Amino acid sequence: MITPELVFNVGNTAVLPVWLLMLFAPRWRYTQMLANSYAVVLLLAVMYAIIAFTFIGAIAEADFMRLQGIKNLFLSAGKHDYFVTAAWFHYLAFDLAVGTHIFREGQRLEIPHLLLVPCLLFTFVLGPVGFLLFYVVRGFLKK
Repeated sequence: MITPELVFNVGNTAVLPVWLLMLFAPRWRYTQMLANSYAVVLLLAVMYAIIAFTFIGAIAEADFMRLQGIKNLFLSAGKHDYFVTAAWFHYLAFDLAVGTHIFREGQRLEIPHLLLVPCLLFTFVLGPVGFLLFYVVRGFLKK
């Protein structure tokens, strides 16, 4: 049976190889292939879309302009686990998309990999912080 926990675990497991390869095998051809294909990001997007469109009724009724509206969305109709899973996939997909951008752009600009590692790690854990750090590193190296 497909449960929110199973779906959550599939998403978490799917992103780890790409992150690990970008960190520890940046020049390997399979790393390059994964970073350039967005295959895992697209897989997460498909899974996200399936969850979102399965519960489109609750989403359509959500008030996205107020914090309480968002809170109500996650608590509505006993579907809390599915909404949290979908939200997590949103983070996983966008963080990985940003991470692969940092990875590819860093290689294109010939930024030393050791300087990209903290950017990638922060992107993996704190998304926007890693993105910001990358542009700080990039700006510093341009001087």
